Amino acid sequence: MGIYIHIPFCRSRCIYCDFFSTTLAESWQLAYVEALGQEIALRAEASEQGTKMQCDTLYLGGGTPSQLSGQALARLFSIIEQRLILSADCEVTIEANPDDVTPEWVALLKQTPVNRISMGVQSFDDEILRFLRRRHTAKQARKAVEILHDGGFQNLNLDLIYGLPGQTQQQFENDVQEVLSLQTSHLSAYALQFESGTPLFAMREKGLVTEADEELSLGCYERLMDITAQAGMEHYEISNFAYPGFRSRHNSSYWTGSPYIGLGAGAHSYDGRCLRSYNCEDVRQYVENIGKGVLPATTEHLSSDDRYNECVMLRLRTRDGLRLDAMESEFGTERLRYLLRMADSHLRRGKLQITADKTLCLTRRGLFVSDDIISDLMV
Repeated sequence: MGIYIHIPFCRSRCIYCDFFSTTLAESWQLAYVEALGQEIALRAEASEQGTKMQCDTLYLGGGTPSQLSGQALARLFSIIEQRLILSADCEVTIEANPDDVTPEWVALLKQTPVNRISMGVQSFDDEILRFLRRRHTAKQARKAVEILHDGGFQNLNLDLIYGLPGQTQQQFENDVQEVLSLQTSHLSAYALQFESGTPLFAMREKGLVTEADEELSLGCYERLMDITAQAGMEHYEISNFAYPGFRSRHNSSYWTGSPYIGLGAGAHSYDGRCLRSYNCEDVRQYVENIGKGVLPATTEHLSSDDRYNECVMLRLRTRDGLRLDAMESEFGTERLRYLLRMADSHLRRGKLQITADKTLCLTRRGLFVSDDIISDLMV
């Protein structure tokens, strides 16, 4: 099982982000961390695992986990040590902003089980960073990687964004080459999305920015695949690239439908079968409810169609694809026939393929139109 802990605190919000976050004062951090400890205890009591929950991966995301004060971070990992059982080879990831990475912060991390860092760089172009309202500069991002390497962290992911207003393909290629030059183990690169409710979405609605040309975004993605392949990276999920042995095990568990528990305000959980739940997106309400011994979660029961659609959507994103025998075992022969019938036109056009071990997966041509293909296969 994987465990995700949401740390919603941010010093400021980026214009494109629609994840739940808050700019509440640092004084809320310790109360929030204590509530996380109480939630772990409540969930352990309600589970079949007894007083402690066990996990194979632990992920601290946000928000900005690196914004936790040293006191709050130390207390959080003290709670984790007391109330969770981490497997011997547990992958423990924390997200960070480059400007939060200092030798002192890294020294504090070395006293915890953290063994993987995911850092939101987004670009190495300072003009783009200012437009996105990122707090760091390109120089700070480079320095952060250096500090992490010097501090003994070798399993590092950097995030990039492409398809930004005004961004050229050459600028993005330079960003990818910069990541490779920094010798990190993993790269995540995402096409910009204009999410409703974000400042960026409002800017587009007012005509202040325009979306990047689709051909430009496709060109960026094609060069991304070429450059990373030449460097020996494995393209194991639509937006994720890793050197051998450095896939994100936590994120991979999402794509394969493994169970996970989400802790904290706005966090989601899934039992691996048909039950999903999610916590309220309000730090004050979360802390108050947990203090009363109430899990502030809304539950959702997934139908067979829901589970089929999620399976198609998530597993087809990965290099490993959809095992046809597993699909038949899980959803029945009729649903498998439906899947193959809907896949037929894409198979004939070379956008999908069935491998020798009876796995349905996207081809390189299919990656460029993956959303359309996945949509066609759903019910």
